[in-house]
Amino acid sequence: MIALNANQLLAEVDSMPLDLKTKLIDKLLRSLTPHSESIDALWKQEIDKRVDSIESGTVLLVDGNEVFQKIQKRFA
Repeated sequence: MIALNANQLLAEVDSMPLDLKTKLIDKLLRSLTPHSESIDALWKQEIDKRVDSIESGTVLLVDGNEVFQKIQKRFA
């Protein structure tokens, strides 16, 4: 493997096509947070709970554009 310094590595990343950058990001994130079946199961439960809340109408969804407008007004 050729040793690259940080600047060379970042320059290489900048020149990569988007699909390769996406794969690299995924690999880096997975190296930071190793796979855990118990955590995956907890996330699945949370996702199912949120989907049920949305489908049953127990939560009120806010349009994304409205959210960003409120944020923009707050920090303007």
